[in-house]
Amino acid sequence: MQHFLSKFCLGSRVCVFACLMAISASALAGEKLQASDAVNVFIGTGGDGHTFPGATRPFGMVQLSPDTQVRHFKQSYPWAAGYRYEDDTILGFSHTHFSGTGHSDLGDVLLMPYTGENKLEPGYPERAFSGYRSRFSHQEEHAEPGYYAVKLLDHNVDVELTASERVGLHRYHYAANEAAKVILDLRSSIYDYKGKNIWSSLRVRSAQLLTGGRETRGWANGRQLFFAIEFSQPMRHRALLNREDAIEYRGFAGPGNRADEIMKIEGKALLANLEFGVLADQTLLVKVAISPVSEEAAIANLAEMPGWDFQTQRAQAKAAWEQALGVIELDASPVMRTQFYTALYHSMQGPSLFMDRDGGYRGPDHQVHHAEGFRFHSTFSLWDTYRALHPLLHLVQGADRNRDFVMSLLASQQASPEGILPVWQFHGLETWCMIGYHAVPVIADAYMKNLPGLDAETALNAMIKSAEYGPYGGLQHYMRLGYVPSDLEPEAASKTVEYAYDDWTIARMAEKMGRRDIAEKYYARAQNFRHVFDVQTGFVRARKADGEFRTPFDPTVSNFGSDYTEGSAWQYSWYMPHDNAALIAMLGGDAAAIAKIDQVFDAKIDEKVYAHMEDISGLIGHYAHGNEPSHHVAYLYNYFGAPWKTQERLQQVMETQYKAAPDGLSGNDDLGQMSAWFVFTSLGFYPVAPGSNEYVFGRPFVDKAMLRLPNGKQLIVRAEHLSAKNRYIGAVRLNGKVHTQNFILHEQIMAGGELVFSMQAQPNLSWGKAHVDRPYSQTAYHSLNQ
Repeated sequence: MQHFLSKFCLGSRVCVFACLMAISASALAGEKLQASDAVNVFIGTGGDGHTFPGATRPFGMVQLSPDTQVRHFKQSYPWAAGYRYEDDTILGFSHTHFSGTGHSDLGDVLLMPYTGENKLEPGYPERAFSGYRSRFSHQEEHAEPGYYAVKLLDHNVDVELTASERVGLHRYHYAANEAAKVILDLRSSIYDYKGKNIWSSLRVRSAQLLTGGRETRGWANGRQLFFAIEFSQPMRHRALLNREDAIEYRGFAGPGNRADEIMKIEGKALLANLEFGVLADQTLLVKVAISPVSEEAAIANLAEMPGWDFQTQRAQAKAAWEQALGVIELDASPVMRTQFYTALYHSMQGPSLFMDRDGGYRGPDHQVHHAEGFRFHSTFSLWDTYRALHPLLHLVQGADRNRDFVMSLLASQQASPEGILPVWQFHGLETWCMIGYHAVPVIADAYMKNLPGLDAETALNAMIKSAEYGPYGGLQHYMRLGYVPSDLEPEAASKTVEYAYDDWTIARMAEKMGRRDIAEKYYARAQNFRHVFDVQTGFVRARKADGEFRTPFDPTVSNFGSDYTEGSAWQYSWYMPHDNAALIAMLGGDAAAIAKIDQVFDAKIDEKVYAHMEDISGLIGHYAHGNEPSHHVAYLYNYFGAPWKTQERLQQVMETQYKAAPDGLSGNDDLGQMSAWFVFTSLGFYPVAPGSNEYVFGRPFVDKAMLRLPNGKQLIVRAEHLSAKNRYIGAVRLNGKVHTQNFILHEQIMAGGELVFSMQAQPNLSWGKAHVDRPYSQTAYHSLNQ
């Protein structure tokens, strides 16, 4: 391992500290620090973060990473990303992973190098040498953006991984005089169960090329993925095997009676044992290209990575990450730099490319389509990412990338059997996970921010089709009653308030387009949150079809399939981000609203109240930072005329919910939403209501940041007198002028310039308090809150 670990910091807490000290020393020496060097990819790989440490490119189709355990899906929550920092054995290295999800799938095309006697089964984590898996140590493991390395202790093999967009590249270094062997196991799958593999195939194309594919019935039913595997050395011996048992009908035998004579094999439990003999330089390189379309397309995708120069590919991956992360130049402590750039790194894992080099992709109808004028992306965790991730990407990614996302959503709607936009999509397929039609605010927000190249009419029609598709999520009842009835549909309270927000974004876009008829209709629908807000108790509550609130009522109750989605009334009663003036009025005014939200944070609750809900985590009272419904709540004080309390609460959240360690995320990263929240909050502002073109001020946590904006301009964010003691905003200046509003417009950010926060030890109780200085609300403050 010395040849590739000696100059690197490792994944352990001790070495994380050493990395931070080295960064600090470099800063004192005047060296220019690269953003990618500050990233600790192990943050989130422990606890419930569910991130992976492996090699990928920004928004890449391949996520090549180690899998430490693959279990039955009912036991798989801790291994949603395949890897868990607390483990000490590695099963193998697969090519597709989610970053931070609370449910999972993937883990396709698992390869494992090994030595010694042939091993065809993975074995057991607690029993060394019981199979092809191997023990490893974090002291001999290293990862950085675009690169991963580890020593497999049981096989004495050094493994290095890097990737292009569609191709994963492995480099295995075997011990002297050891025969090089590799297992390809197509049985392995994250969130596994018996019968998940519907069918798979393997074909020998040459002594150095294998192709194949598999179809699985998991989170997305009937998902097909194809691959091409090229080796730098010829196979000396091979065995293609189907380990299925109790096959009722086998058909007729083809040529080749032995496993090493078979050129192609099909079945549900395939693996290949590949032997390369003793290699002169002890090194084997392996390229794996994947395709959503076919084996031939996967072979064509191999051309994305010509030659066998591992160091060049690794350098190109690092350069791609440096370009992506370097759009923000940060002046902050070493620990904050590590947390910030790691969060920005995790914000660029998805949506991920899912298209061949020739434009081919597979859509929600399972058919092959070709992207024209855009690059098709998938992995849309929209219930999570519409809140902060997609708004962040408009500031740190160019128009082409953001247009790709929107065009991919619209192309999916056109191919959807239901004719609606994606809800939670990956590999082109719908999973029907979570609630809402949150592709709508992603598209509306992009349009409101003047993203070029969009057909607004086509987009608006697609949005309306999703909002009016009655069979989805109780929408037929919502359109008739103005709310989703709890006796006819689960999670009814949450659906009602989330649909209302989505409707507001349709109205916003329609209004800008001059479609007043549509705007008026959807502005009216946007007020439907009122139908489930009980002014007597001050909570969002579910109503039955007869109009009565469901009883008995306990605001702490949460369950899967209850009236709330991964939350309780305490968490969901704050969700009308487009009309917080109405919320103030329903609660009885500013003081009452402040008192109510204080109860959220200050409540002393028994941990058992939410212990049965794995997604409700990161608790501060009833505030649950580990899940998305709470993410905007600390910023609501700005709407209530007390931005200084937002500044207090954000300090509390940042100190308790994030840290520079493997268990440094208080909940699932959810394809970058948790990380995007951190990036925004560190800079001092947050998009409470995407579609409003406003960012609500919190308080900065970095001394200075320079944003290189996609339009070529620069915004400098500076915090004067920032310290542990000076945690409150005394005043704000924008381009030298006093800024009394407690929010900033997207147009003001994109114009560039300098945003200066003057920090002080005591709160400024008057700044941002006036109605005119508060953020957008559909209902005017003065008409409701005298």
